[in-house]
Amino acid sequence: MNVLIIEDERPSARRLQRMLEKQGIVVNQILHSVEESIEWFSNNDHPDLIFLDIQLSDGLSFEIFDEVEVKSAIIFTTAFDEYALQAFKLNSIDYLLKPIDEEELEHAVNQFKNNIPEKKNVQLNFEDIRKLLSNPVERQYKKRFTTRIGQHIKMIAVDEIECFYSENKGTYAHTFEGRNYLLDNTLEQLIDEIAPQEFFRVNRTFIVNINAIKDIISYTNSRLQLKLNSFREQEVIVARERVKDFKIWLE
Repeated sequence: MNVLIIEDERPSARRLQRMLEKQGIVVNQILHSVEESIEWFSNNDHPDLIFLDIQLSDGLSFEIFDEVEVKSAIIFTTAFDEYALQAFKLNSIDYLLKPIDEEELEHAVNQFKNNIPEKKNVQLNFEDIRKLLSNPVERQYKKRFTTRIGQHIKMIAVDEIECFYSENKGTYAHTFEGRNYLLDNTLEQLIDEIAPQEFFRVNRTFIVNINAIKDIISYTNSRLQLKLNSFREQEVIVARERVKDFKIWLE
């Protein structure tokens, strides 16, 4: 199966790629914008299946189809609310609601495999969806988390959190006040639930808040070391393969 992902949020794209690889599906290409996608489709053979985010950094993904005739099956990935999704149901278009659930992803892929003849070369009518999305909906990210402390449940506002980190199979939120709280979420789940403008996953263990970074220091093997506001438990290192995206995120 030839699979393409079009997603402007790079952590979300990588997470979806990993989930597909768990199912034995190799992702041949990841694209991040309308402009890049139009150019790619104009110069490459079209894949069997596309996972396509609705709202890309430079416009709605439907603009791709205004420029090129895409000969692929499409599963949309979206964070839009249920009202907007009514148009997808009306047009019988497959979609996955973000953050993507592994079981729902597997179901969508199996649906595609079972209906390959019907899924290809379909004339898609997006007018109902365009009307609903004519005023782009801003994605809503989590504003707080809860954690249990003894018999009590404490609420932690996201803007109080300096970083998230994993340790000994647990996931923790470290606050600007210097306290650590155990969460039920994994880092994989968190990266889709918090605003990407404010938080960045620097390596497999840490997600940092941009407002918590006090200093950035060159480190060995082309990596970077971060000094945070109050976190002192261990070094926070930007992985070498993440340095380029990290620098873009800072800007």
